[in-house]
Amino acid sequence: MNQRLDGPPPLEPMPTDWQRALAVVAHPDDLEYGCAAAIADWTDGGREVVYLLATRGEAGIDTIDPAACAPLREAEQRASAAVVGVPTVEFLDHRDGVLEYGLDLRRDIAAAIRRHRPELVITMNHRDTWGGAEGGGYWNTPDHKAVGRATLDAAGDAGNRWIFPELLTEQGLEPWNGVRWVAVSGTTTPTHAADAGPGMERSVQSLMEHKAYIAALTDGDPEAYVRSFLTGYAQQAAARFGGRPAVPFEVFPR
Repeated sequence: MNQRLDGPPPLEPMPTDWQRALAVVAHPDDLEYGCAAAIADWTDGGREVVYLLATRGEAGIDTIDPAACAPLREAEQRASAAVVGVPTVEFLDHRDGVLEYGLDLRRDIAAAIRRHRPELVITMNHRDTWGGAEGGGYWNTPDHKAVGRATLDAAGDAGNRWIFPELLTEQGLEPWNGVRWVAVSGTTTPTHAADAGPGMERSVQSLMEHKAYIAALTDGDPEAYVRSFLTGYAQQAAARFGGRPAVPFEVFPR
């Protein structure tokens, strides 16, 4: 009789034999909600990480008009990235809340991949829900789904000279076939993880830089809210990562 295995398998350590990464998300704060601890540790090790945001998050704060919100959230994102050693933050200027998966978004992301030539591409949950059936799950936002899917596809588009040939003829961007992995954060089906311990304090401070956004989320102590969320999130993966708090990823090799 076959013995039934209890629980999911251990998480593999994230690949470390890379030098450049591009993190592609929909909004300011997306990377800070769980991923920044890994990024802080990677940049400490001499690796280069660039942030690419599809929007400026201008529809994210109900009490601030989008025209005023966009530059505020952009400034907060740049300050947040600097805390974890990321000097380059780019914005695609798609409209917050109404992002659509399609050729325009794929082309813009593929162009960034060709420009920055990463070995590792990071994005967020591209599936319909956060959480699985056992936990009830929550519906994912259209923006997250659109950017996640487009990033997974653009990692291949970037290496094919016959897809979006205008990137070469009009922008001089040569194809880049060097993406070796796409790592999806915020997934409920992770395969790998990075140790969250070394970068945890900076991840807390990184999320704290989103002052206006955090203030709109909670009436309590902002740091207590941020620290509780990030340490709790990292602890969820610990049982599958040798007891160490971790940042989980679903890794798709290319």
